[in-house]
Amino acid sequence: MIQIAVFSDVHGNLPALDSVLEDIEKRGIRQKFCLGDLVDFAPWGNEVTEKIKDLNIPCLMGNHDERIAFDIPVVPLSKHTEEETFARFVAIDHSKKYITESNKKFLSELPFHLQLNYKIGEKHWNIQLVHSSLSSNDTYLYESESDEVFIKMLEESRSDVIVMGHTHLSFKKQFENNSWALNCGSVGRSKEENRLASYLILTLDEEKIIPEIIQLSYPLDETARRIEESEIPDYYASFLRNEQVSMS
Repeated sequence: MIQIAVFSDVHGNLPALDSVLEDIEKRGIRQKFCLGDLVDFAPWGNEVTEKIKDLNIPCLMGNHDERIAFDIPVVPLSKHTEEETFARFVAIDHSKKYITESNKKFLSELPFHLQLNYKIGEKHWNIQLVHSSLSSNDTYLYESESDEVFIKMLEESRSDVIVMGHTHLSFKKQFENNSWALNCGSVGRSKEENRLASYLILTLDEEKIIPEIIQLSYPLDETARRIEESEIPDYYASFLRNEQVSMS
């Protein structure tokens, strides 16, 4: 049996990341992977990036990592309210202002995809990791998406399991031949009602893969307070507290 942990979308939330890493450590899971979006929306973008570097956790390039690494302009999204659009511009500018050159370089060199192959007995399991999809790190694929979309991704990547993040909403979808499409949710900016830090454990044996979504409490009030004390808009503190802000 092999266990691996996959997490995504930390978004500068160091207390949430610490809680997830501590839980993974307590479970004795040595294989850890991050699907990206280390920065934006909470004030520890540098500290989160440095922790991923220091722990040598393989990490993909999320869309926010790419934007900060290459100074890509921010464009408004039609799904966002005027309030969220303004807050988003300010928060991303905050990251661009404070990211260190060494962390910016690290983000610029992250891989786009990663495929893992684990051999257990006579069985090889192929696990495809993406931030959001095979062709983009900024595609929104939700649980409600048609099965055909995920089955096509599994076929194109020749994988048994595809794991994604990006939407901040976890899900598990199983198809024929014990294949899965999975979203590990978000560590630092969950859009689920409970706002808990979310990650995925995959348990592999010779016969099957068992996915489990883990959701943890963390010092959310500390994160919200530190957002309010920073130049990041209070919008993101209210979001974490699940107060009356946009869910988009």
